[in-house]
Amino acid sequence: MKLRTDLGMPRVREVSPDFARDWIEFTDPSNPRKAVRADLTWLMSSWTCVYGTACHGVVEGRAADGCCTHGAFYSDKADEKRTAHFAKMLKKKDWQYAPVGRSEGISVEDELDGEPARKTRTVDGACVFLNRPGFPGGEGCSLHALALRLGLHPLETKPDVCWQLPVRRLVEDVQRADDATVELTTIGEFDRRGWGPGGEDLHWWCTSSPEAHVGADPVVVSYGPELVALLGQPAYDELLRLCAERTGLPLHPATAAAQSLASSKSEA
Repeated sequence: MKLRTDLGMPRVREVSPDFARDWIEFTDPSNPRKAVRADLTWLMSSWTCVYGTACHGVVEGRAADGCCTHGAFYSDKADEKRTAHFAKMLKKKDWQYAPVGRSEGISVEDELDGEPARKTRTVDGACVFLNRPGFPGGEGCSLHALALRLGLHPLETKPDVCWQLPVRRLVEDVQRADDATVELTTIGEFDRRGWGPGGEDLHWWCTSSPEAHVGADPVVVSYGPELVALLGQPAYDELLRLCAERTGLPLHPATAAAQSLASSKSEA
């Protein structure tokens, strides 16, 4: 894939995160002690990853980084171990920063929410696994490209946060009025606020940008493998069924804006 690096044109205005959303809650078919709460406005939106085509990057002037500028925090030790396993499969011809990753390691100590945390190393201003524009072995995430070469889904080779974004999952124990406790998994949009106080400082964020709401399928379909990994197959199947039953829901504002822009261009 040849990345666009000429994204200096004016950006389409992002929508505000403050709008009415339609939520649904249901019991996980595989376990009555589990429930799922899902943001249908987000899951029925036409968002899609536009990295390399319309992505402006989270840091100004670094569109080719996408959301990879700051590296990726691991969710746990198993996540880091799995990432390291696949990193060993990368060859120098496929990984621009293989010399650094091999000699200095792919991970570093950092801090997340005030607590010590491990993350991928950054080199020359972005993640060690990100091949920059012009690299002969291919541009973009080297772990993503590895998955495609191996016939795997990229969620198997990349750090958890990399394939989960921009879906946000929250798992918590909730006590019902009858004192019964269920494990509630909430699936929603990882908008700017998901990053905490620093979210508003991002140069650009895709979920609120009409430029990224150009997918052929809704997120609940296009992100099927990721949602199965987050929820399990039975819960995903039920979510998909419930989404298919609902028609006429208000559009995500960014999806509505994208459709309006597309209509205006076609009429011009």
